[in-house]
Amino acid sequence: MSAFVDEAQLNVRGGDGGFGCVSFRREGPVAFGGPNGGDGGDGGSVWLVADHNVASLLAFRDHPHRRAGDGVNGMGKDLHGRRGADLIVNVPEGTQVKDLYTGEVLADLPVHGSKWCASRGGQGGRGNARFLSNRRRAPKFAEQGEHGLDRWLKLELKLMADVALVGFPNAGKSTFISSVSAAKPKIANYPFTTLEPHLGVVRLDAETEFIIADIPGIIEGASQGKGLGHQFLRHIERARVLCVLVDLAPMDGMSAHEQERILLHELGEYRPDLLLRPRLVVATKTDAAEASTIDAWEGSKMSAVTRDGVRKVLGDLADLVKHARTLEPPKQGAVVLKPKAEGSRIEKLGDLEFRLHGREVERAVALNDVTTPDAMNYIDERLKALGVHRLLARAGAIEGTVVHIGTFSFEYTPES
Repeated sequence: MSAFVDEAQLNVRGGDGGFGCVSFRREGPVAFGGPNGGDGGDGGSVWLVADHNVASLLAFRDHPHRRAGDGVNGMGKDLHGRRGADLIVNVPEGTQVKDLYTGEVLADLPVHGSKWCASRGGQGGRGNARFLSNRRRAPKFAEQGEHGLDRWLKLELKLMADVALVGFPNAGKSTFISSVSAAKPKIANYPFTTLEPHLGVVRLDAETEFIIADIPGIIEGASQGKGLGHQFLRHIERARVLCVLVDLAPMDGMSAHEQERILLHELGEYRPDLLLRPRLVVATKTDAAEASTIDAWEGSKMSAVTRDGVRKVLGDLADLVKHARTLEPPKQGAVVLKPKAEGSRIEKLGDLEFRLHGREVERAVALNDVTTPDAMNYIDERLKALGVHRLLARAGAIEGTVVHIGTFSFEYTPES
């Protein structure tokens, strides 16, 4: 049986763009043929797609690297390179994507078909035919392909269920879900028998159906991470309805009302909005409890073993689910946090040393061969067009100041 994995690290890298080509027409009847170097193809991108056929993040535990195809280099005769193939990575519904190092939420993939571009491929370099102008009649340079984005992500699976079963270890959650659905979690008479969540489909009639999740047992202090509390509690976040199970015959003698108080406290400490969710508190194990204890409990009660009271509990849960479904907004295909557009900015490293940041200025250098005089002239023109010289002058740069852009460095010369 495959293990259930609800947390994984993933390294994604877009394909590199193909190199542009330096080429000139070579035909007998045509003297001094012009440039005809083709563009390199763009690199492929890595897409994460929510798929209801994927149950967990197991596929990434031992194989965390995913890379899209590279773009093909351009060729002469204005032949452009082919674009690199995109890579589709299927993940379970309810997967949340975070930056591994900052913890920033980048995307949420709640429903089947939701997709998000995790790593965009590099742009293909332009061939020398693109640089033909009245001043530049025979360009002897072309752009190199841009590298695809390479980054590490953290994937967290939060189960998508209508009802989440919440209770202390050994409260009867697994017995209940196995008696009302086809789910078959491990059942035993000791705490923490269930260490991973299980989903089951409950079908009361032709029109009434909902998904129920068996969440591993919550203990006091779970909201602070005790007993793997955070790993278990996050699976409750997306549930429409909470079914709180309290044990009428606990091994430690804790009363049902005290169990309810502690469980609700832990839910509120973890996420206060969970206490606003529709919930049903149900006492379990009426087959094993004393008659006085059963009579003292005024709320819903049942025995999953004898099935006494189970039908009524399912009916109450179905009513809560039906009502909750009418209140929630339509599901979005994907929730994506888009970064703000970044312009050029200067970082002062020392008295006569600066570093320039910004996608456009970094690309102007990275895509060109800095060993070619023609390419260096083009880089200088491009940086002037981006206003880099004015930024440096305002920052106090003087002649001889060292300026870094990516891995490239040069000495600043003021405009005359």
